[in-house]
Amino acid sequence: MRVFQTVVLLCAVIYESLASAAAVRRTGDVPLGTVEVRVDARPSHRIAMLQPLEALGSTVDKEPAGSIPRLYSRQNVAAMLDAGWGWLSYRLFTELSVQDWHWNPTGRFSEKDGGYWTSSASTRRSAIIDSFGYRLPHRGFTPDQGNNADYSRLTDGDPRTYWKSNPYLSAPYTRESDALHPQWAVIDLEHRQAVDAIRIAWVNPYATKYTVQYWSGGDDPMGDPAKGRWQAFSGGVLRQRAASTVSARLETRPIVVRFVRVLMTQSSNTCDSHGTKDRRNCVGYAIGELSLGRIDARGHFVDAVRHARCGGETAGLYRCGRRQTATYVSSVDPWHTARDRVRDQEQPGLDLIARSGLGRGLPMMVPVPMLYSTPENAVAEIRYMRAHQIRLFAVELGEEPDGQYTTPEDDAALYLQWARALHAFDPHLRLGGPVFSGVNADLQTWADAHGDVSWLHRFLRYLHAHRALHELSFMSFEHYPFDGCERGAALQHDLLVEPSIQKAVVDAWRADGLPSRIPMYVTEANFSATNFTQTPMLVAGGLWQADYMAGFLSLGVARVVYYQYEPVPLSQNRQCRSDWGNLTMFAANSRARIRARTAQFWAARMLTREWFDARGGAHGLYPVSVQFAGTPAVVTAYALRRPGGEWSLLLINKDVTAHTVRATFNDGVATRSFRGTVTRVVWGAKQYVWHTRGASSAPQPDDPPTHDMLQTNEPIVVPAQSLIVLRGNTTS
Repeated sequence: MRVFQTVVLLCAVIYESLASAAAVRRTGDVPLGTVEVRVDARPSHRIAMLQPLEALGSTVDKEPAGSIPRLYSRQNVAAMLDAGWGWLSYRLFTELSVQDWHWNPTGRFSEKDGGYWTSSASTRRSAIIDSFGYRLPHRGFTPDQGNNADYSRLTDGDPRTYWKSNPYLSAPYTRESDALHPQWAVIDLEHRQAVDAIRIAWVNPYATKYTVQYWSGGDDPMGDPAKGRWQAFSGGVLRQRAASTVSARLETRPIVVRFVRVLMTQSSNTCDSHGTKDRRNCVGYAIGELSLGRIDARGHFVDAVRHARCGGETAGLYRCGRRQTATYVSSVDPWHTARDRVRDQEQPGLDLIARSGLGRGLPMMVPVPMLYSTPENAVAEIRYMRAHQIRLFAVELGEEPDGQYTTPEDDAALYLQWARALHAFDPHLRLGGPVFSGVNADLQTWADAHGDVSWLHRFLRYLHAHRALHELSFMSFEHYPFDGCERGAALQHDLLVEPSIQKAVVDAWRADGLPSRIPMYVTEANFSATNFTQTPMLVAGGLWQADYMAGFLSLGVARVVYYQYEPVPLSQNRQCRSDWGNLTMFAANSRARIRARTAQFWAARMLTREWFDARGGAHGLYPVSVQFAGTPAVVTAYALRRPGGEWSLLLINKDVTAHTVRATFNDGVATRSFRGTVTRVVWGAKQYVWHTRGASSAPQPDDPPTHDMLQTNEPIVVPAQSLIVLRGNTTS
């Protein structure tokens, strides 16, 4: 979760047409125009057969320390289950925070109270109620995608610390030359400065070959990596013969740059400070401190880097002091100690979730830690779950590698090591990834030697080249499309473009070479990655929720989820301070006691209890086209044929006015309409209004959907800003 987003170019024409339409249409329940909804009912055109509890699921994730028993109280679990979600997707926040996950607090380090961790798979231990992340002492990131509670050892000013790359990306583990998995460290000076020299305090294992480069032709290699390229300084191709500090003149005259990269291609394979007993201590690369700047007229090195034990997302003053100059790295060694445990948050225990009833007895999806852990720890987790008879549907390997700036080749190399270890234990495990962090277009990375900037294409190409594409049983990604502070016409605009964003994403994955036989799953999603956005509390949040889930299913995505299940308390949004909200279906207090059901709870009920048949069975999902003379995509529609043959039509009216709908069904023989009595279920702006009152914000009214019966000759009206389900049979 908590994503690094790629923002797509949104259509100005749609935006302007919506704004003008919103300004003139204030007619409320007076229908404006007729929306033609045409269902392609031909059996040969059916998109999928879906089981409700397998198609629509939810998630569990990290929580503040000590809160898990309250969040998963019997009363809360009953309320969560009442939403109707099915399968569970367990999320792994530790990967986002550059931490190793001790999924079982009991286990062992490779060396006494430090080293490489493996949680215990023993069946004699007590049930796991909570589990913990551990920070990594050899971290090289200043910011991260989690809570930004740590800092880079590359610019911390401490001669005792160092960054070290992940040993599993070195030749003994990848079985490939180190040059095929170069490791790197990037310095961000935060604004363009004159640079002609670098100082690197190498420690063991050091790089015997490396190149110092600057970013050219683009503004931001971390946020927009396809626009620009890394170019070597004229004096940037270097060799090193010892673990010592070196000052190198990069240019005869300073050049103005912002981002500088140290690219390492050959290791000394000498052992780090942890000794010679473990081969992992003796491979990869390690740097004690990085300095960058220029040589002045007296020949003195003038350092442009701030060295401080203080990380964070943006430059400025934090509780820890002035933030260090930011660095980013290719990977981090998962070596750590018992002292590095994170104390302010925890992950719910595997046994707690399995026994809570949230999974409704269905097999669940779990992650194994990969980017900052070991294959042994991953295998032990699955061994434990098998021994405790916790049913597994699938296993995700790691989480959000794009948010950790992992290159596709490095991620694929780790993926293969983990997959082979897991399949050696259980050849039938369904494994997948890469678990992208919520992008709105094809995910891009720095160009390779062929000019290829597509992350997924290169990931798949690596698997294919290693004859290992069969190790990928599913492709998973997250969906957080918007910023979270939008209001008025901007928020309406987001609702309108959501379907086009979904299509762009799905089309991109297939165009990248994802075979049609490999299913896609959305394993984490909500309107925005901003935790405390108010939008999920609004009617618009409910409309978006239904559109996102039904939309991706209609595009062929096999499973989708809601984030997040737990009734976490409302909090103030730092970006838009008048907002109080959270990614949740409930308004709860600080003790996790639910005060009200909110918009996305009612949207869930409309999907799971009204559109789908809650009793289960195979539902046919069919294509739908919508014709309307007004604003494009103002009404979207999705059609299911329930197990008994009844049609169930989901309509989402995002407009500020009502519309009349005419629905037809073409089965290839004839065009038919609803006949007899049609059930209409409505939830929207008339049933629910959110009132902002700080931590006491709540909905009023907060009513469930309304049900009424329509006859064939009655007009079907869809109220403004509402979800509507129409159920009935068609003419023979």
